[in-house]
Amino acid sequence: MCATMATLRIIIIVAMALIAAVSTAVGHNITEILSEYPEYSVFNNYLSQTKLDDEINGRQTITVLVFNNSVLKKFVSNETLSVVKIVLSIHVLLDYFDMQKLLNIGGGTVITTTLYQTTGNAIGSTGFVNITDLNGGKVGFGSAAPGSKLDSLFIKSVKQIPYNISVVEIDLPIIAPGILTGGAPSSAVNITSLLETAGCKTFTKLITDTGVLKIYESVATKGLTVFAPSDAAFTSGGLPNLNKLTNAEVVSLLLYHASSNYIPRGSLKSVKNPIRTLATNTAGKFDLTVQTNGDSVTLVSGVDSSRVESTALDSVPISIFKIGNVLLPTELFTKSPPPVPSPAPETSTRSSPSPAASAPRSIDSSPSPVNGTSPIRSPPIPPTRPTPPTASISSPIDGPAPAENPTADTGNASNGGDVIKVPVIFLALVTVSISGII
Repeated sequence: MCATMATLRIIIIVAMALIAAVSTAVGHNITEILSEYPEYSVFNNYLSQTKLDDEINGRQTITVLVFNNSVLKKFVSNETLSVVKIVLSIHVLLDYFDMQKLLNIGGGTVITTTLYQTTGNAIGSTGFVNITDLNGGKVGFGSAAPGSKLDSLFIKSVKQIPYNISVVEIDLPIIAPGILTGGAPSSAVNITSLLETAGCKTFTKLITDTGVLKIYESVATKGLTVFAPSDAAFTSGGLPNLNKLTNAEVVSLLLYHASSNYIPRGSLKSVKNPIRTLATNTAGKFDLTVQTNGDSVTLVSGVDSSRVESTALDSVPISIFKIGNVLLPTELFTKSPPPVPSPAPETSTRSSPSPAASAPRSIDSSPSPVNGTSPIRSPPIPPTRPTPPTASISSPIDGPAPAENPTADTGNASNGGDVIKVPVIFLALVTVSISGII
């Protein structure tokens, strides 16, 4: 009994520990945190517009350096959103710093990585921040790039969820060298040049020749995300013959590879609902779903899937990704259904279905383009399985073959037309009982 009680106590302790661990692992939401502080409303609004909130919420250990509305307006009011995103991403540190940790640097200096460094666009040390103890209870922040000043000072600790997220206020933004001159408006982005440099020349030629490029450019000012297949994707052995598509279907296929929303990688990893593409219309969904596994992101069309290989551009409001496969929408391509199984053979020879009625139709197992002129086609209707005939229990032809010894095997006896079935084991027991009595 004592051993049982001890085991039960251990189980309870372990269960409570697991519950505590799960409760501390609950994610954070930076926009909800900052919504409690009106003095940071401009900062919070920019996080949403640039989609940096998705990046922050997708990280487990992070520190956000904030500053009040008047300070932020002074520095970035005349900048494009792409520049604002760079500036704010430098203020997102990939480590946990609360007031105690900042005040105990011990007279030294800490160089920490920022979210800007993860974009791959940071030049030199511009993606790192220098945190230095200035003595007298003062902590300075500045760019780690050579020649930068420590002119941003720690003000106060705003919010902490140890050791998940920390929000700290500083008095001035950290401005890395060359950052405020590094953003180009969306109208100046050369989509074809970026795609060709990324290794998507075949896709570039297709969108140019069909006029789809102009559609991309027309929505780019408000938001555009392009999923461009690599050149290797068009020579893949499993790709259907795209030359069989009509012109309208080719256009739909190319529009299917873009969305009229700005979806950077961080937001792509957190997408829950299907993504509407430029091909979406009243005649078909033409949507995509997203699957993530760690840092890996895969787009799923319903017919095939493609991994996001790299980011060719992330400049608000445009994202361009290079993907490994051509995405095949279900509205243009269908997966062949599995063959319909043949009905089980019947014992009756009189009512058996003919072979022609029961044989399944042969369907090619690989995805194939739908023929015709319309870009929307319904999937093929599988053949109807014939209804098995019902055997007549009163016909001796449909019944089982008679046993060599009907009485001993099945115990059948005629009694006014009713059939009584007596198991063989019951007859054996009766025989043994009678023998004992005799």
